[in-house]
Amino acid sequence: MKRLTDKEEDVMQFLWDNGPLFVREILEFYPDPKPHYNTVSTVIRVLGEKKFVDHKAYGNTYQYFAIVSQEEYKGKALKKVVSQYFDNSYTNVVSTLIEEERLSINELKKLIKKIEKGKK
Repeated sequence: MKRLTDKEEDVMQFLWDNGPLFVREILEFYPDPKPHYNTVSTVIRVLGEKKFVDHKAYGNTYQYFAIVSQEEYKGKALKKVVSQYFDNSYTNVVSTLIEEERLSINELKKLIKKIEKGKK
């Protein structure tokens, strides 16, 4: 799965959160100053080429929808980061989070309890 740019991720987030959308509807989700219609249209076209979105034709306009789920994208992106930066070790990820004080020992203990409960 290809990596998305920040602009592509923005559009995908709008689609994941709101379902099928026309380009004009996508534009409404942007804060001011909004990007140009053609800019968003180009981003959507690239997402189609990357096989992240597809469309349904309504006359000469298209409604776009995600064909890659947010969960699938997050999972693959995380796997790539872990592989690329943490020697393919999730233990190294957790260790780094603790060392950099982004995850406390208490939070880790709560997470372990939550996981243990879920496996029963």
